[in-house]
Amino acid sequence: MRQPVVETYEQLNIWRTSYIQQVKYDHTKLNDFHDQLIKRTVKLAIERITSEWGPPPTHFAFFMMGSAARFEQAIWSDQDHGLVFESEHNQENEYFLKLGNEISSGLERVGYVKCDGFVMASNKRWCKPFSSWELQLQDWMDEESFETLRHLLTFFDSRVFIGEPRLLENLKEVIFAELKKNPALIQRFYDNVERRKKAIGIFGQLLLESYGPHSNVIHLKNTVLFPYVNSLRLLALQEKIKSPQTLARFEELPESLNEVKQLKETFQKLLQFRLRFQGNEKSYETIHLLKVHMLSPSDKEELKGYIKDGARLYKLTKRHIDKGCGMK
Repeated sequence: MRQPVVETYEQLNIWRTSYIQQVKYDHTKLNDFHDQLIKRTVKLAIERITSEWGPPPTHFAFFMMGSAARFEQAIWSDQDHGLVFESEHNQENEYFLKLGNEISSGLERVGYVKCDGFVMASNKRWCKPFSSWELQLQDWMDEESFETLRHLLTFFDSRVFIGEPRLLENLKEVIFAELKKNPALIQRFYDNVERRKKAIGIFGQLLLESYGPHSNVIHLKNTVLFPYVNSLRLLALQEKIKSPQTLARFEELPESLNEVKQLKETFQKLLQFRLRFQGNEKSYETIHLLKVHMLSPSDKEELKGYIKDGARLYKLTKRHIDKGCGMK
């Protein structure tokens, strides 16, 4: 893939608009492109802040979370990212918040919608020195509320795009250390993600929903993808697997979880399946809404298979978690 000579976010946006049409139906090529585009945008943001405020004053890591970290983006995606840096002087805090703001603005101009929950490096909650991140993670786990555990699970799906990977890796060790002391915490994680709507009725029919002006749709991400994503995240936490990518997590599971590992191919097919119906979507707001009238009878049966395997994966995950916590 040839990268353009880029000077502005607008030029990156033009590159995105033209090139993404060539890769929108290929999961690996599409996500490789997102990786390159995000990295180039962040480098441009760093260059802009450096020109005005000088170079970064200390070692840092810019990391993505969510689908970008998991290598699971569709053609449209929102922003989930953070910054961790080594020092904690006020001057450095100010510098990296400025950088976080520039990155958030730049990514938006390139084509990535800002996170409506403000999970971005422009937010102090997601832009901290290393020692403050340690305290933040520990506080989230000590509180054990739905919101704080949701923040922690969001953080755990993270990957460094620019900077020092060790900073993020060491923060994940904080989570593993707490789970070693308090293995029952994994049960709270499971409770946090297990809530989900039924997608198949008692007669084997797909249960459709309405989202705003859109009716007779299935939210593909929440209903179909997330049972796989959530299950492998929980198993990664229990097995101390640092990789955020669901496919890599399948690979790194121990052989004792072979029944789970066998579902890796199913998830790979699901990632490719969804792209078949998303290529012509014009915005992030509709990218995950699968219009059922677009599906052939065989497509519907394939979709039901993914839903059923996702439900089975949840059960297998729960069984392994219970076993790890000394429950039958």
